[in-house]
Amino acid sequence: MSTATELKTDKKVWTDEEFMALPKDGHRYEIVDGELIDMGSSGALHGYICSLLVAALASYVLPKKLGVILDSSTAFKMKNGNRRSPDISFFAKERLQGMTELPSGFLDGSPDLAVEVLSPGNTVEEIHDKLVEYFVNGTRLAWIIHPNENYVLVYRPAQEPDRLLKSVDSLDGEEVIPGFTLPVADLFQKLSF
Repeated sequence: MSTATELKTDKKVWTDEEFMALPKDGHRYEIVDGELIDMGSSGALHGYICSLLVAALASYVLPKKLGVILDSSTAFKMKNGNRRSPDISFFAKERLQGMTELPSGFLDGSPDLAVEVLSPGNTVEEIHDKLVEYFVNGTRLAWIIHPNENYVLVYRPAQEPDRLLKSVDSLDGEEVIPGFTLPVADLFQKLSF
């Protein structure tokens, strides 16, 4: 008679120092369930859309002192130990109270606004898992931008998109970034020089 043996799988617990010491080789990494996930490099279209949106958000948010805009090199520490890095993030000033400067390490929780610009390698499951984790950790609004199809999915704390925005629509910061609007068409500009 054989006895059942329990398999014990220990997931690595990454320290901030270990994660920040990873090679600066042009790749972005996330930690998901103790595993180091190479997010790879993104193409030019992805970078262009991110740059356009970062510029628009920063020019609105910073003068009004609403919070900070962070890029994809910024990882956020989730409650379960994961480190997630949205392509673009907005962290509201209310959550930064008492700070005179940002930490060189990670902010706890996910950003108030998380933006993901889809890359060819992204899967539906991967994006779904990120969204669930973002909302569990404090995100109030998420935009998923599909560069090849020229649309944006708007999520609020739910499992399904709240709205589909096409090129004729505008992004709205809602209560997260009050007063911010941007025509969706501005994200999908063709080169004109």
